[in-house]
Amino acid sequence: MTGNPSASLRPRKRLLTGLQPSGQLHIGNYFGALKPFLDTYKEYESFLMVVDYHALTTLRDPQALRANLIDAVRSYLAVGIDPKEATLFQQSKVSQHTELAWVFECLVTVPFLMQAHAYKDKVAKGLEPNAGLFNYPMLMAADILLYDTDIVPVGQDQRQHIEYAREAAAKFNNAFGQTFTEPAEKISDEIAVIPGTDGKKMSKSYGNTIPLFGSRDEIAKAVMSIVTDSDSAVPQNVYAIHRLIRSEAELAPLYKEHEGKYKALKEALIEDLDAYLLPMRERYNAITEADVKAVLEDGSARAREIAETKMKDVRAKLGVAL
Repeated sequence: MTGNPSASLRPRKRLLTGLQPSGQLHIGNYFGALKPFLDTYKEYESFLMVVDYHALTTLRDPQALRANLIDAVRSYLAVGIDPKEATLFQQSKVSQHTELAWVFECLVTVPFLMQAHAYKDKVAKGLEPNAGLFNYPMLMAADILLYDTDIVPVGQDQRQHIEYAREAAAKFNNAFGQTFTEPAEKISDEIAVIPGTDGKKMSKSYGNTIPLFGSRDEIAKAVMSIVTDSDSAVPQNVYAIHRLIRSEAELAPLYKEHEGKYKALKEALIEDLDAYLLPMRERYNAITEADVKAVLEDGSARAREIAETKMKDVRAKLGVAL
């Protein structure tokens, strides 16, 4: 990995991940992305960014964006992220992101950006092919490279974004001298697809979710709607969700005792889920908008300081700093 020589002097590697402010979270978000981050983020110098400018490629509702932004931060604090242990910040409060994105856009070609799988997939699904959506990879590259990020946790479908960030870093480094660290992706092969109430992947777009911070009644309603296999003694979708919070050894006697009794097994899942989620739900409900603003102001100030140091170097190498 090439990059900033000072990066090798840091006691811990830097990790950065972004949160899309897209509304209330469900347990699929938690077990698929939040918990893996929560389990490892203290091993790194971690940066957790709410990517509100990325959301503008598809969202045109300022009230919804503001509400989603607050909810995203509340959610991450509620699941246990310590803002003293990670820099939790708001993308739009660090103007160096869009400044560096423009620099990268001047270094890459249109055919290069046209290869982006995410852009082609979204347009194929009917999203407006606006310039922001097209240039998305360069803003993401700026997000990552501003902080000399070593590691970016992503899903398999986002691997190309990290490749684009490495390409942007290499183009700048070749043209203007060694400046940016080329990041590595961190892809966990252990994260299974979390089934929704209909057996498909849990997703808001499918309407098959169990809310992460929902009330007991909301959890019960979702669990009781889980589709079960009438040909099996063990309801596979119920068991797959239950397995997220209890071990196979713990579940074996329960499922043997209630073999074929789907209602009893769903009721057991409701009890266990409610007990598991209750502490997070209580923290979520206790976090105020003022708390969120304070965390973002502090984290964004820390991020700006690091980003501006990097941009001073970039401007000097570009020749725009007089």
